[in-house]
Amino acid sequence: MKHTISVLVQNLPGVLSQIAGLFAARSYNIDSLVVGRTEDPSLSRMTIVVIGDDKILEQVRKQLGKLLAVVKIVDYVGEDLVQRDLMLIKVSAPPEKRAEIQAVIDMFDANVVDFGPKFVMVEVAGPEEKIEAFIDTCRPYGIKDVARTGMIAMPRQRQKNRNQS
Repeated sequence: MKHTISVLVQNLPGVLSQIAGLFAARSYNIDSLVVGRTEDPSLSRMTIVVIGDDKILEQVRKQLGKLLAVVKIVDYVGEDLVQRDLMLIKVSAPPEKRAEIQAVIDMFDANVVDFGPKFVMVEVAGPEEKIEAFIDTCRPYGIKDVARTGMIAMPRQRQKNRNQS
């Protein structure tokens, strides 16, 4: 089972290494790890996707909580999330296949960001399922290279009932 957790950390050198080391030391696999500054430049948010059961997730949370640089840990289990991944993919695109490939790009609401005589580089953003579907659709044309950011996530804003204050 995939678990998505958000870890707010002090924006200090070595924090990423500490956290990655914590996972490695306990043989926990990280499916995705994204780090970026928040609105407060002294803090960074890590979005970590871990594959494992609830017991593994509980151990991960306990170990993360022991690190001094960790400010807050949020487990998104059961939350309605907005999740996005960003990918750059270079696809073989000979002239006779360009219109066909452009139709695929349009169908996935993706963007061409570079092209050459034999390839096209496409930017695709969205949920993991969309990214995987785009890769599968492009496979027959020939994929030259792929770079992905990893998953970022935020819980959806819950709408209050109009009768509640």
